[in-house]
Amino acid sequence: MLGPPIDSPALHAGLVVAAAAFLAVAGSLPASPAPDAAGVADTVDRVAVGEASTAANDDHAADRVRIRPTGIAMRNDGATARATFAFGPVVPVRDGPLRAVLEGESPEAVFDDHAGFIDAVETATERKPRWVRSDRIAVRGVSWDGDRVTLVGA
Repeated sequence: MLGPPIDSPALHAGLVVAAAAFLAVAGSLPASPAPDAAGVADTVDRVAVGEASTAANDDHAADRVRIRPTGIAMRNDGATARATFAFGPVVPVRDGPLRAVLEGESPEAVFDDHAGFIDAVETATERKPRWVRSDRIAVRGVSWDGDRVTLVGA
């Protein structure tokens, strides 16, 4: 009877090499997919073009987040993903009085005057971005005396 040489040592060696190669490739794959930075950027853009009082939260699968006025970077064990805001620049918020506004307070209640609000916005926009631990992105559109800003914080 004719057929493949099942008992051949070369066939067994080839199968061992193929299995080792498969395990090497499978072991190098990330445990989780890269974060969805584009989805978060879409959420930010929806708020940026919405009414001034629009707000949104976006839960994500990233371990760390870096927000810039023009975009966002997110990373986890899988990879780092980046996306650009179509309707920026936005105001990256870390802490201070702008954090209270991002979380729902009116800017008039948090700041003594409009000039103080604008100074805080400019300072936050010029601050060097850094990676922060986060599992949620908060976005809020705010308007005061004709100035419209989009606050984004992790």
